[in-house]
Amino acid sequence: MKERETFASRLGFVLISAGCAIGLGNVWRFPYIVGQYGGAAFVLIYLVFLVIMGLPIMAMEFAVGRASRKSIIVSFQQLEPKGTKWHWYGWFGMAGNYLLMMFYTTIAGWLMLYFFKMGMGSFRGLDTAGVGEAFSAVQANVGIQVLFMGIVVVLGMLVCSRGLKNGVEKVNKAMMLCLLALLVVLAIRAVTLPGAVEGLKFYLVPNFQNLMYGPDGQFRLGEAVYAAMGQAFFTLSLGIGAMAIFGSYIGKERRLFGEAISVGILDTCVAFVAGLIIFPSAFAFGVNPDAGPTLIFVTLPNVFNAMPGGRLWGALFFLFLFFAALSTVTAVFENILACWMDKWGISRGKAVLANLVLIFLLSLPCLLGNNLWSGVKLLGMGIMDFEDFLVSNNLLPIGSVIYLLFCCVSSKRAWGYENFLQEADQGKGIRFPALFRTYFTYILPIIVLIIFAVGYWDKFKAVLMPLFGMG
Repeated sequence: MKERETFASRLGFVLISAGCAIGLGNVWRFPYIVGQYGGAAFVLIYLVFLVIMGLPIMAMEFAVGRASRKSIIVSFQQLEPKGTKWHWYGWFGMAGNYLLMMFYTTIAGWLMLYFFKMGMGSFRGLDTAGVGEAFSAVQANVGIQVLFMGIVVVLGMLVCSRGLKNGVEKVNKAMMLCLLALLVVLAIRAVTLPGAVEGLKFYLVPNFQNLMYGPDGQFRLGEAVYAAMGQAFFTLSLGIGAMAIFGSYIGKERRLFGEAISVGILDTCVAFVAGLIIFPSAFAFGVNPDAGPTLIFVTLPNVFNAMPGGRLWGALFFLFLFFAALSTVTAVFENILACWMDKWGISRGKAVLANLVLIFLLSLPCLLGNNLWSGVKLLGMGIMDFEDFLVSNNLLPIGSVIYLLFCCVSSKRAWGYENFLQEADQGKGIRFPALFRTYFTYILPIIVLIIFAVGYWDKFKAVLMPLFGMG
């Protein structure tokens, strides 16, 4: 049997795991909700939930990967008691990786295109409406989107084709270090802009009024707590084996809770520093820091247009975003390829060729959903939003509960808490907080299921409210 590949260094493992977690949500969603819900006051609540929710589940994913030395499609099968069916979830987890890539490759293609457009000065002289029209033109142009999405798929597979150490680890390590350097340079530029102080105050000064009450004066502390809980959970890409695969590539030298903390800190730092770029820049030029794709593809190009040397800073910003997206793409591609190699015993080269074609074809519906298939609606959503909904609102929370229960339920019915602890606490570093087994087994799954239920309510409340007499 061929020996399992391993990372060349601990730094490579931490940077790649963080790179998988770091994505567009860190750049637009985290800064926006921090500003919306009271700045630093909200960050404190978020950090509490990160520690009590996100990090334990991440340690459990790492442990399942390291103990089985397999990807999600086989790992449960290796560890589950005979006769149990935990391995059924492996297929759903694998599907989650494909679904994520079906829309992420298109967005990564947009970011690469915007890097070139910003560098060439394509947005120079345009106002907000002009930049918005330019983005609409990109979405309507099937050919240019297919080209850049295809480049992303080929780049990702090219990196993965070189193997774990020489491809995924080496390239992701370089990209992540560039990403962090670009982040610091852009943040320094943003906070030194004239008028940036107001943006820093909005972002960093605790505002308990905004935390507890909305602009309409309505009490919303519960809403703010839920937002913090959801961000802490979704920011780490838990539940589809994206972390377990990297656990399968590491040795027993380090305890896994400490490794989860390292990844969580790096992920949070990137999200936090992104806010130091966005809010000072937006406030300096009187632009509203909206959330969502509009922020990245319409609002920020407008900000860079108004900034001295904005062509350079804008190009660097989109290069940073592209590195963030490509690090996620290569990490998830590696998970998909490992599933094929583990399950069917094929070579890495054959898995790369098969999935290069497969992921390219699977990514086309999302891309066409912005133009030729824009009339296609699934549960009232466009194709991209529906694919995101399946991953973010379904597979991530459900998968996280699966990992939680698999590691905490009795070893007669699952892997078991004692087996999990034995794996998680091997090596040096911070021990897993074993005394909280009752919390991990009974309370934390309920919290994650609440996130799942409230996510559904938020998505479909317009339909559900009349059914409950709340219209």
